[in-house]
Amino acid sequence: GLRFRYESGVLHFKNLNGRSHCPRCKSTLKWYELVPVVSFLIQRGRCKHCKNSISIQYPLVEIVSGLIFFYVPLVLLGSGNMFEIIHTAIWVLVFLTFIVLAVIDYRQYLIPNSLNIWLALLGIGDVVAKNAMGNFGTFEGSALGHYAALFGLRDNIWINHGAAALIGGVFLGLVFLITRGRAMGLGDVKLAFALGLLMGYPDGIVALMLAFIVGALVSGGLLLIRKKKIKEYVPFGPFIVLGATIVFFFGEKLLYLYFKIFPAF
Repeated sequence: GLRFRYESGVLHFKNLNGRSHCPRCKSTLKWYELVPVVSFLIQRGRCKHCKNSISIQYPLVEIVSGLIFFYVPLVLLGSGNMFEIIHTAIWVLVFLTFIVLAVIDYRQYLIPNSLNIWLALLGIGDVVAKNAMGNFGTFEGSALGHYAALFGLRDNIWINHGAAALIGGVFLGLVFLITRGRAMGLGDVKLAFALGLLMGYPDGIVALMLAFIVGALVSGGLLLIRKKKIKEYVPFGPFIVLGATIVFFFGEKLLYLYFKIFPAF
């Protein structure tokens, strides 16, 4: 198996029997110092060797990773069809990648090309799996449920996902050009393209809309409490990840509430 940690700005993928170390004092950690969440609590959030505090990021990532392995199969698995299992495994990988991407963008204000390429490849693989399952049509194949039919483009899965990638990429690309990179970076534009391949239309576009709404609210809140100045950059990648997560798990319920409040669309 694999476990991943984000240490000192670098993402490390290691085998379970690999040699992990404290990012501060570099002391090699024993197996009992690496038990997810439990070790952090027992050691009271400090390294046993140098006594320096350990970032809360580590147990949070471990908890969220555990939730991903539990809830994604709960949402997607049904019949146990081979392609359904592949579809589920792809989305587990997608959400694990989302964690890494959000942490890197939050801390370093960049989204590595390798992660966007990886997400795009997962998106293509997922389209193949969904197509083989026959899990696409007017009223299926979308996290928005039957509401997806209102937006059209439900005849061909490849056209649907390709259109979502194009619309998302072009839209964020225009925002990037108009603001001259002050509102977001090129990594966000590439992520929007990859998200379209992953989620299709209209899911990917709704996810981007939610990202803008939540991003605006958070940025406005930070300005009000003076945590950020008007010209300071707020990473947009985590908001895209949040928007995609909301659509994946709560998309249909969200649109149900929307149309209940605004029935005239």
